[in-house]
Amino acid sequence: MAVFTFEDQTTSPVAPATLYKALVKDADDIVPKAVDSFKSVEIVEGNGGVGTIKKISFLEDGETKFVLHKIEGIDEAKLGYSYSIGGAALPDTAEKITIDSILSDGPNGGSVVKLSLKYHSKGDAPPNEDELKAGKAKSDALFKVIEAYLLANA
Repeated sequence: MAVFTFEDQTTSPVAPATLYKALVKDADDIVPKAVDSFKSVEIVEGNGGVGTIKKISFLEDGETKFVLHKIEGIDEAKLGYSYSIGGAALPDTAEKITIDSILSDGPNGGSVVKLSLKYHSKGDAPPNEDELKAGKAKSDALFKVIEAYLLANA
């Protein structure tokens, strides 16, 4: 298995502490409310802390799919969160994808979100560029929907 690392950064008008709480502590409640395609979040193993595995079911292209979301690390003091995803919704070439995120103060009271993604491939082949672009587009869209939900319900 080869590991390919990608860095990304985005900004949000939502304050870091509020965004962190929504994305980490309250995600199981907020995401299904904010995103129509998300159907359920079920804890498969653990108690919500590091090592917890959640099964997230969602509707895509008229078909119910799921990912397994494993909490790898939580750093509340630094507003950091690490998790990995696996499951049927990943590209065929991916074993899992690990995401490390850190939120910090951004412009006008908002946030800067720094992401480091590690794509763990099946075999040594690099990820397909089109799959990476599609995954980023889905992730960005999900983030914007949650952000809009937070702004509308502030």
